[in-house]
Amino acid sequence: MIYKILLLEDDYKMSNEIKIFLDSRGLLCDVVYDGKLFFKHLLIENYELYILDVNVPSLNGIEVCKKIRATDKNKPILMLTAYSDVENKIIAFESGADDYLVKPFHLEELFIRINALLRRSYHTGEDNRQTIIVDDLMIYTGEMKVTRAGKEIALTPKEYKLIELLAMENGKPVSKQTIANKVWDINFETGTNTIEVYINYLRNKIDKGFNRPLVHTRAGFGYYLK
Repeated sequence: MIYKILLLEDDYKMSNEIKIFLDSRGLLCDVVYDGKLFFKHLLIENYELYILDVNVPSLNGIEVCKKIRATDKNKPILMLTAYSDVENKIIAFESGADDYLVKPFHLEELFIRINALLRRSYHTGEDNRQTIIVDDLMIYTGEMKVTRAGKEIALTPKEYKLIELLAMENGKPVSKQTIANKVWDINFETGTNTIEVYINYLRNKIDKGFNRPLVHTRAGFGYYLK
């Protein structure tokens, strides 16, 4: 599964920059330029998150947000606006927005906020399957599938257990002892380099070819994803 986002933004340059950036991070972003077109688009496609500019033609972002919330209480909504005053933020949140980002903003911050909203909201079914997001890396625990920038990465069962364990710690280093216990169900032996070998496997599969490494080592503490 790849997350789909619908962006309501009438500034062509900004919407194009956002779309290109999010697409490059493994998210699929569609763009509409006015509020009425937004709801027409919903008739032909399903999305996991909405990004709404406030000042757009036809129906503004606040009206669109209220209309969404009339039928969908849970879909994440992120508001974009040039207004930074408290009164407008209150209006947005009371209309049902989950987050509020003031223009101008850095695209990296937008991506971080999108990830946070998706982490909090995305659960499928009674078995509580979830998607773990680390930058542009997505781990689908229900399917035991991993993608980076939208491309699926083939992992062995041990490699998958290792990457999921690291991802679940939210940037906290995981010791070799913990990895040995949880991935191999054995006590750690100081003479073995099995864990280092598998960390290198992950680096070759997860990080090779990308500008930002995600698999890190903290000497004396263990390994982590960030």
